Amino acid sequence: MKNLSIILSFLLILPLLSFRQDYVEPEQLDWNIHFKGKPDNKSPFSALTAMTWKYSYGSTVYRNRVEIKLKNEITIDKTRSWVKLDRIRTEEAREKLLHHEQGHVNIQYVLLMEADRVLKNRTYSVKNYKAQIADLANQISDYFDTMQKNYDEETEHGSNQKMQARWDKIINDKMEESKAASNSK
Repeated sequence: MKNLSIILSFLLILPLLSFRQDYVEPEQLDWNIHFKGKPDNKSPFSALTAMTWKYSYGSTVYRNRVEIKLKNEITIDKTRSWVKLDRIRTEEAREKLLHHEQGHVNIQYVLLMEADRVLKNRTYSVKNYKAQIADLANQISDYFDTMQKNYDEETEHGSNQKMQARWDKIINDKMEESKAASNSK
């Protein structure tokens, strides 16, 4: 009976662990798991990875200083993400496309890490901290939206392998920088 209660406690706690903020690695995409949405037949593209970044915070004013407790998460929207696997003729082409889509997820992972670092490590004014946080969050979001667009344009949605390799290095370097910055706190 004691073992059963331990197992039940573990099963109840396990789903909560997935919302921890110490993200070690970005989620790894899988065609069968993450792409459940209906493909947009009008789109010239073979896949779309839909993601959302959400943040919220609690605040405490202490000695004329605002401290925030940040909750910061990214999700892959499986119902809005889609792929046209019937248009992809070879396994190699499928792997290249999935690799390109993974780049989008990795960019969102960098956004997550940077938002965590930037939003937590600021001194906010007691009078207008909510506006300051919203402004910073919008700047971060705009920066990474532009990065996502540049990634697609420069790699030609993954079809330009030379540029894809260049972007793979950029994204990997940014992930390493963000991890290093996070670990140095």
